[in-house]
Amino acid sequence: MSDLRDPVTLQVLWQRLISVTNEQAAALIRTAFTPIVRDAEDLSSAVFDRRGYMIAQSVTGTPGHINSMATGMKHVLAAHPPETLRPGDVLITNDPWQTSGHLLDLTVATPVFAGETLVGFFANTCHALDIGGRPFSADADDVHEEGLYIPIMKLYDGGRPNESLFRIVEANTRAPVPVLGDIHAQVACNDVGARSLLALMREFGLDSLDELSDAIIRRSEEALRRAIAALPDGEYTSETTADGLDAPVRIKTRVAVVGDGVTVDYTGTSAQDRRGINVPLNYTTAYTTFAIKAAIGPEVPNNDGSFRPVRVIAPPGCILNAQPPAPVAARAIVGHFLPGTIFRALGPALGSRAMAAGADSICLITVHGETAAAPFTYTFFCVGGMGARAAKDGLSTTGFPSGVAGMAAEVTETLAPVLIHRREFRDGSGGPGRQRGGLGQTIDLAVRTGRRYSIAASADRTRCAAEGAAGGGPGAPARTILDSGEARDFKRTQQVPPDRRVILELAGGGGFGDPLTRDPQAVLRDVLNGFVSLEAARADYGVVIRRLVPDDETVLLPEDFVVDEAATAALRSTPGPAQHRPGQAPRGGHG
Repeated sequence: MSDLRDPVTLQVLWQRLISVTNEQAAALIRTAFTPIVRDAEDLSSAVFDRRGYMIAQSVTGTPGHINSMATGMKHVLAAHPPETLRPGDVLITNDPWQTSGHLLDLTVATPVFAGETLVGFFANTCHALDIGGRPFSADADDVHEEGLYIPIMKLYDGGRPNESLFRIVEANTRAPVPVLGDIHAQVACNDVGARSLLALMREFGLDSLDELSDAIIRRSEEALRRAIAALPDGEYTSETTADGLDAPVRIKTRVAVVGDGVTVDYTGTSAQDRRGINVPLNYTTAYTTFAIKAAIGPEVPNNDGSFRPVRVIAPPGCILNAQPPAPVAARAIVGHFLPGTIFRALGPALGSRAMAAGADSICLITVHGETAAAPFTYTFFCVGGMGARAAKDGLSTTGFPSGVAGMAAEVTETLAPVLIHRREFRDGSGGPGRQRGGLGQTIDLAVRTGRRYSIAASADRTRCAAEGAAGGGPGAPARTILDSGEARDFKRTQQVPPDRRVILELAGGGGFGDPLTRDPQAVLRDVLNGFVSLEAARADYGVVIRRLVPDDETVLLPEDFVVDEAATAALRSTPGPAQHRPGQAPRGGHG
């Protein structure tokens, strides 16, 4: 029996648990059928003790999945107590209020037995390509329109598949082969994790995970409490506005730090909506606990212990604690705003970790149409820019806070009759500041079937640009249009004529700090990279850049541009030379 009081032994066991969960996630990615799981890695996997406490997670995973799965395991064990489970059982659910917030996320949990003794669980959550109901969008009036609702139930019973449930899922999805393929991959990866865990327990002479779990969780809780206690006690507040659908959504955030605990209170936030942008409390809690740990103690392991110092309040009936049967399919549009509001509320206490607003919500694009042979449905992700940090520029086209990756155009074009005409940085979209906001991206796509198609793109920041911080300017708002120039609201499913392309311009992040204090050489680099235009360098940053070659010169080299230091100093000393107007983004290109 290993001595868990020995810190070296404990560290070795902790690293082995991480290795086991990474092996679990790798098996899922390798065997998954859909690019949502395989390429975008919209998944999470973790190991739990027999009480349902999350001990460790894989390095791959989104906070909305992993942290809500950690809470969801309590619901799983309430529905199927440990004494009712046996070897070969596998449980499944997509209950939005008990797991990750919408029906498209399937959670599969497998109890692990050493002989006949239950020692723990492996669980994972994946975004399904399709779950029936309306095509993925915010269009529905209630959750029952959004797809097949699976309560917590057995997918396998003592090793025998629940054939009736498999047939129901198959009959209620537009893409039965990849959807069922991903479910089988979810089951298989838990088995991979279970085998490695049992081998680990045998190697170290562990009859139970409980003592190891208690030690890891206790240390994580203590570490986060120490980090919280280092902050000044007090109330920190922020407020932001999301586009919403029919009306803007106001998110009010109050972070109360008292001793070694934190309460995050969303009282005053807008009421739940009649359309599918509502957020169940489980998902709100997931992104809140993630944000507190990321802002205050990013080095603390993410497990049950790191959740315990954080209390979340969201009044029932507000958009962050929507009550069933509210529609919730596009809950990420609003839910992804929460980490940003917490970072901005805590900004005065975070120092170099303070951050301006970013694009916040990922853009999940769903395309439906028909080929000559059959209908098709395809879903993929793209992401905008992060807000600038106090000490660094914002990251461009980065999926914060979700962590999902944008998918390669080649993958999309191989798996669906979708053609990506153009995909590039959206120059000029990063908000000006001492540190520049991250750039969004432009995606120009069409369908090559010669038939009309429908598309929905769940993104935000089309009307409410990402705010700057500490004097920084806002990023460029998102825009969705047809190639004809016609503006469309793709948050709702839109029909597109066969000869038209859809152009998605994703939001950029806000800037941090006064743009007039940005290093002129950094502005020059941005101009050379095409991120900032010559006009914007002067208007937004007060930096005068001269061309050393004639205007008719077509081939330009970096050495053809230089900062005019005297003109820059004069311009920056003039009152108000570079005031960035709220809601207006700088232009891109070289001018």
